[in-house]
Amino acid sequence: MSQYLKQSPSLKNAQCIVVATLIALVGLPGSGKSTVGRQLARRLDLPFIDSDPEIERRIGCTIREYFEREGEDSFRDAEEAALADIAGREHQGVLSTGGGTVLRPVNRERLRAIGYVIYLRTSPEEVFKRLRHDRNRPLLQVGDPLQRLRDLFAVRDPLYRETAHFVIDIGRPSVAALVNMIVMQLELAGVLPNT
Repeated sequence: MSQYLKQSPSLKNAQCIVVATLIALVGLPGSGKSTVGRQLARRLDLPFIDSDPEIERRIGCTIREYFEREGEDSFRDAEEAALADIAGREHQGVLSTGGGTVLRPVNRERLRAIGYVIYLRTSPEEVFKRLRHDRNRPLLQVGDPLQRLRDLFAVRDPLYRETAHFVIDIGRPSVAALVNMIVMQLELAGVLPNT
């Protein structure tokens, strides 16, 4: 692991942080992967990579537009290609993935191979409270979005668990508290030194 030693000037006493390639966040749409990921990256002084903008750059439009025009299978192809590209070029950082990234076995394997995967686990009901007015998530533009989230959770929860090195049940803590929980898990696992 010593090849991944990174000096972090933003931390007290310029402590060294050990990071094995990427720290990837997985979970339901709206579970906070991007928000928590940005804060975690800032805390660890690492780059933040959000897979959604990466995909949009590749497809030349918003995910919602592409999803509506080309369908889910074509979108999953673009998602897989974007993840392969990110995995091939990024060596350190915090990666926020799309909620359905884990649906393909190749993506689950790739995520586990590129670093540490953290599943931000939350209930469909909690996500619904956050997303009920969001019109940009294509999978939730249905008559009963709460039931859709329950269906997604039933299918994806086992896949998130299979992919993850760590599961964080997020409930309702603040973003700062979630970042602290993640850092603590990484410290306990020896990925980060105790700070």
